[in-house]
Amino acid sequence: MRTIGVIGLGNMGRGMALSLRRRGFTVMGYDPAPAAREASAADGIAIVEGPSALWRDCGAVVLSLPTPEVVEAVLLGPAGPLHGAQPGLLVIDTSTSHPAVTRRIAAALAPAGIDLVDAPVSGGPKGAHAATLTMVIGGSDRAVARAEPVLAALSATRVHVGGVGAGHVTKLANNLLCAAHLLTAAEAVRMARDAGVDPERLLAGINAGSGRSGVTQVNFPTWVLNGAFDSGFTMKLMRKDVRLAEELIGALDLDLPVSTEAARLWRESAEAIPDDADFNAIVTLQLT
Repeated sequence: MRTIGVIGLGNMGRGMALSLRRRGFTVMGYDPAPAAREASAADGIAIVEGPSALWRDCGAVVLSLPTPEVVEAVLLGPAGPLHGAQPGLLVIDTSTSHPAVTRRIAAALAPAGIDLVDAPVSGGPKGAHAATLTMVIGGSDRAVARAEPVLAALSATRVHVGGVGAGHVTKLANNLLCAAHLLTAAEAVRMARDAGVDPERLLAGINAGSGRSGVTQVNFPTWVLNGAFDSGFTMKLMRKDVRLAEELIGALDLDLPVSTEAARLWRESAEAIPDDADFNAIVTLQLT
């Protein structure tokens, strides 16, 4: 399995394609956007005219796509792997998707001998280019073992959390926490600042105590306090992830009031913060 396909050559997919090539894989790629295809071709990625060539010629195909709807269309549509994939194809979905969609797709692909592993990622475009991503992985033990050489070429940290769909459940839980932590950390910083405590010194104190989180340790120092707001992950993408988490909560018929309130604030933030803004900009609602 030395020839790998990548579908979705945006900020994340292009970085992953280049990381795979640096690790010695032959990499073929496809993206419907001409600019993405041209940029990847300039970096030496072999570009094909459509996904069908990847199902036919690759032992594994990595997906980096924006929504569950797009993932389902690519995998179960008329140009999907059920129509001409090589035997034993492995599909690795690094998108943040809905676990119910993931499980439905896996069930449809399994009779054709096609394994699906969900391996959503954290680490942003820089992590994709540097192969330092973190992956939470769902899939059978056998499929995840098959995928390990590819996953290892893309990531620094990998956690196998369960069967198919478990990776996407875990990623939604992670991003829901990150979304909520941005809101609560911004309120804590606002409270302390207005009470006369310097935000940088406040965070040093919080990060030495039990209130610390990835948001206080990474997001605020790296992208918020310095005004950079250039993490590479947009409000649109985080709003999508929070919406998926909210949908999962609803499907499970759970009453989770704190998560519901966080989801409401993220949803209504669209009135003040555009989709293309950095996702850390949500803190400006509390800090200004």
